[in-house]
Amino acid sequence: MAFRPLHDRILVRRIEADEKTAGGIIIPDTAKEKPQEGEVLAVGPGARNDSGQLEPLDVKVGDRILFGKWSGTEIRLDGEDLLIMKESDVMGIIENVAGMKKAA
Repeated sequence: MAFRPLHDRILVRRIEADEKTAGGIIIPDTAKEKPQEGEVLAVGPGARNDSGQLEPLDVKVGDRILFGKWSGTEIRLDGEDLLIMKESDVMGIIENVAGMKKAA
């Protein structure tokens, strides 16, 4: 895939949630909510500030992020459903995923 977002936009792949609860109950597709976690696949060069200088983005390719339920625009590239959103739609970057799972 050759896609490059412009300005302060990022390309994100949703990360699907577990299909089972901690108690072992299987969640059907109709009851699942849209995942609010994703992986950054591509980032734009950044936005311009008031003086015209390029401000680089805080997120980078490979980051796992959290975003709002209705954030971004859904698109389909190479048969895969992806999201394009502005960096301001990102609520935060998830760091050290392995450490978080171990603590839980």
